[in-house]
Amino acid sequence: MAWAMPKTDSKTSSADLPLDDAILAVLARAGGKTLSAPEIAHGIATEGDWHGLLMPIRRTAVALAQAGRLVIYRKGKPADPSDFRGVYRLGLPRHD
Repeated sequence: MAWAMPKTDSKTSSADLPLDDAILAVLARAGGKTLSAPEIAHGIATEGDWHGLLMPIRRTAVALAQAGRLVIYRKGKPADPSDFRGVYRLGLPRHD
């Protein structure tokens, strides 16, 4: 994904990464927990308006889930990335 948030300072942060890498970085910091799209948006755009990230996060999450790089959860269970609706959470794949 080529979309990236504008740089806010000289430190490397999630906002400096392409959106797919930024999502994965926020999830990695979550320590195995699942996060909602707004939580991920807050993690990427720590200052400013994060609402504009919600749809791009959803589209990117679908692509990442289809590639096996994250899991989309609905009601606590993995959902089909090409066919889910409503409230969802994202998590990194578990390697049990």
